[in-house]
Amino acid sequence: MQYVSPVFVGIIYCLLTSLIREPQRRRFHAVMVGGAGAAYLSGGGFGVWELPAVALMTYVAYRGLDSWTFIGIGWLLHTAWDLVHHLKGNPILPFYHDSSMACALCDPVIALWCFRGGPSLIALVRGWFGPGRTTDHAHGGASTTS
Repeated sequence: MQYVSPVFVGIIYCLLTSLIREPQRRRFHAVMVGGAGAAYLSGGGFGVWELPAVALMTYVAYRGLDSWTFIGIGWLLHTAWDLVHHLKGNPILPFYHDSSMACALCDPVIALWCFRGGPSLIALVRGWFGPGRTTDHAHGGASTTS
């Protein structure tokens, strides 16, 4: 469960942020990538090397204001940084030893969604149950599918 629940967290995160309409959704995610890039800055354990990582993530987040691809790249960069910190034994949450590994499992889920253009998962789910599966009341209750 320790390896499965972060995947569900990523899915839930994408689902909840689907409530934000475009283009604000993309901008929100760009800000989140920028914040994720600074997550290890206060005690990440790599000293001065934390600064170039933050600078790179800031650049990627800035480019993400106009590009879902850059946001996805940002989440993958953060995944790599999570793995490095996990291997060093310097987790993102000092009180939870495996927090960096959990983050490294969650972030690629978000990245994949971003590479798809950050579509509304709510609209996708509605589409599964929407047209084609409804009854056409104008035609005496007959199904609209052929």
